[in-house]
Amino acid sequence: MTDARTCIAVLLATVALLTGPVQAQDTEAAEEAVGAESADTPEPSMPALPGGDLSTGREIGEALGGGPEIYVREEHGDWEVRCLEAPEGQDDPCQLYQRLTDQQGNPTADVNFFDLPDAAGDIVAGATVLTPLQTLLTEQVTLKVDGGQPRRYPFSFCDQSGCYARMGFTQADVDAFKRGAMATLVVVPALAPDQEAVLEMSLSGFTAGLNAVEAANE
Repeated sequence: MTDARTCIAVLLATVALLTGPVQAQDTEAAEEAVGAESADTPEPSMPALPGGDLSTGREIGEALGGGPEIYVREEHGDWEVRCLEAPEGQDDPCQLYQRLTDQQGNPTADVNFFDLPDAAGDIVAGATVLTPLQTLLTEQVTLKVDGGQPRRYPFSFCDQSGCYARMGFTQADVDAFKRGAMATLVVVPALAPDQEAVLEMSLSGFTAGLNAVEAANE
């Protein structure tokens, strides 16, 4: 179980790097720089690339740089069971994944659920929510299942991929997810603090997906 939990920690970090949500970037400064260039400046010709700089690509599923590979083991409804290739002789640790979009259909957050069979106290499962860097951290993440009571979760840290909220769930919370049809996450953009990004998280397939994760991580 210790090896599996260690691999789960690696999976959390690797998933965040590989599945970070698309973030809007401000191009105004770049446009001003282009506009400032003289129209008389001739365009440089495209330099020829030496053959050694050309990529031959890699097959999907092929490990990158010899590191561990994340793969989709199975799908349940709107959820994917994603696993990390563990060293030979060990079981691949898995999590339950879904990417969330905003009202305009833009990818905005990644959610990874995982079981915590050895956690202390009443916590039996957890989730990591990854949002864009330009998220107003003081407003936290609001989570609600169907018409239930909303709860707020703080952000833990940010890196180049985005900002992370780490959530812990009791058995009652997990049961609510299993019974539910739709959960809602709300975050606030830092550049528009008077607005909210409302993200729907489908619970179709959640029960079967979490059961598969628990079985894989036994």
